[in-house]
Amino acid sequence: MDALIVGSGPNGLAAAITLARAGRSVRVLEGQSSIGGGVRSNDSRHSAFIHDHCSAIYPLGVGSPFFRSLTLDPHGLEWVHPEFPLAHPLDDGTAAVLHRSLDDTCRALGIDGGAYRALIEPLVSRWENLVTEVLQPILHVPRHPILMARFGLRALQSASRLVQRFRGPAARALFAGLAAHSFLPLEAVASSAVALLLATLGHAVGWPFPRGGAQRISDALAAHLRELGGVIETDRPISDLRELEKSAVVMLDLTAWQLARLAGSELPESYRRGLAVFPHGPAVFKVDYELNAPIPWRAEACRRAGTVHLGGTHAEIAEAEGTVARGLPASRPFVLLAQQSLFDSTRAPAGKHTAWAYCHIPRGCTSNFTDAIEAQIERFAPGFQRCVATRRISAPADLENSNPNLVDGDISGGGADLWHLIARPTLSSVPYRTPRKGLYLCSSSTPPGAGVHGMCGFLAARAALSRELA
Repeated sequence: MDALIVGSGPNGLAAAITLARAGRSVRVLEGQSSIGGGVRSNDSRHSAFIHDHCSAIYPLGVGSPFFRSLTLDPHGLEWVHPEFPLAHPLDDGTAAVLHRSLDDTCRALGIDGGAYRALIEPLVSRWENLVTEVLQPILHVPRHPILMARFGLRALQSASRLVQRFRGPAARALFAGLAAHSFLPLEAVASSAVALLLATLGHAVGWPFPRGGAQRISDALAAHLRELGGVIETDRPISDLRELEKSAVVMLDLTAWQLARLAGSELPESYRRGLAVFPHGPAVFKVDYELNAPIPWRAEACRRAGTVHLGGTHAEIAEAEGTVARGLPASRPFVLLAQQSLFDSTRAPAGKHTAWAYCHIPRGCTSNFTDAIEAQIERFAPGFQRCVATRRISAPADLENSNPNLVDGDISGGGADLWHLIARPTLSSVPYRTPRKGLYLCSSSTPPGAGVHGMCGFLAARAALSRELA
């Protein structure tokens, strides 16, 4: 056996596919009964409603170099593009909208349209080059230095500083919501990077989701891997590397902390110390809804968007994310909400709907945030609670139970401040390779970090192909 992959999340499957495409024999071992890690849905045979366990919206799934190299539609993957990728309601009944069209977005932002265009248009015009540069370790020689300089000068700024180029509340709120995907306080260095990338992808490729649920992505990747000769085994939890059969390479789609636990004394003490201090990111608290009617948004634009950001103004979002970063729960948390059933009839029975929502909370917090999430929804959609038939709550412990990679509810694979994007999980010229020969880490605990892009697995596999499997 050339390679064993532990974990069948998108990065594990990406690593396996990359190795199999290079002609190597590959076996994937998944501890759960179903594949996919954070890219899974409930079994539609047992429920008329389809809920995504963790991730739900996939700009990186259609935009990353790895996914763009695949043809997955023969394996049942169909991307659904809502009319608007994103809406961000405000208290006056209006909403800031990220349209697929850059021109439409600029027009809708009014006095800030010119500033938004100056910020985003140079990135959209070269988005494929930008994504290739950004979705790899930060410490590399760029192939497009002018583009990266343009991006870097803005991306390294804090979101709170960068929004100062906007004069109106709509553009400021829209950018703040995008930046909050970073899990960083908006005053943090480089908190603008994620906002710039997500806005660029929104115009370039949209913010789609798979028809029939997130599981369709994992199932399509698995079908492609099997087509290449790869093997996948479920219900194969691994608690020690010594349980694995002999292979030239072992790749772990697991967190840095799980690597330390599985490898134990086989890793040098200095490397284990580095893993031990790799920080956790904040946790999330998630609620899946079964609804008797669509969410009654005051702003019409929200009824036409696949994703809705709920947090009000830039100042409110900055306060909420800063509070979480200080280890305290936010009384009015920033909420990310997806409403796939408006655009995908497979998600719910006729006349019914689903909603997927979560907020950021401090690691270790055990409070129930259902009321806080619903207060934010009700704020912009009065009467929402009368639409709710069923709630399914996923606290951090529930998320970890369903997927051990979501340690304490951290969906990012570790902290994502600038230093820990560079030293992820430790400072190394090849961050995927561990000191033990043939052992690689290929999860979101490695560059480029969180997101369903497959690049951690793809780049780790490329590193193995240039060394042990050359």
